[in-house]
Amino acid sequence: MKARIAVLVSGGGTNLQALIDAAGRGELPHGELALVVSNNENAYALERARRAGIPTAVCLRAKGESRADFEALLLETLRANDIQMLILAGFMAILSADFVARYPERIINVHPSLIPSFCGEGFYGLRVHHAALDYGVKVTGATVHYVNEIPDGGRIIAQKAVEVREDDTPESLQRRVMEQAEWILLPRAAETVAERITMEARV
Repeated sequence: MKARIAVLVSGGGTNLQALIDAAGRGELPHGELALVVSNNENAYALERARRAGIPTAVCLRAKGESRADFEALLLETLRANDIQMLILAGFMAILSADFVARYPERIINVHPSLIPSFCGEGFYGLRVHHAALDYGVKVTGATVHYVNEIPDGGRIIAQKAVEVREDDTPESLQRRVMEQAEWILLPRAAETVAERITMEARV
């Protein structure tokens, strides 16, 4: 038995690709990448999923639509695919406390800093690396954490540090944090949580 995993994405899907590659190497023995869901119908991550043979779904939040209605559609999609675990991999939407409560310690997120630094609402993508460089930190990194009702506020699963170089730009730092931390941590954390879910299912 494997935990059925949905990966939620909004953009290019580099972290999704890291998960796909790890699964291909046999590094996700307790998890199955069963679905990729995007709130952006043009996300390149959907193409990555299709190439890997992973089913995809698009859940759009229409202009003026409430978050509750959007989350109801998302929940219906997840239930229809028997999803047991969620991975947020560049998913540009904040989930409500009510939604998160339906998957207690079964939703994980990767964030491109060492939480609690440079995290929370408004800190995403290059903004995180701009902030790190502006502050002058010498070490940054990535964090994988459980998702709760507070943006980037859930319990930490794993962290990995990355050195900041004198000549770094936000773009170069972003790339190195992905290569040296995010793409390593996320598959490992996914396997840790998937293994726990499968063990709980056997009890």
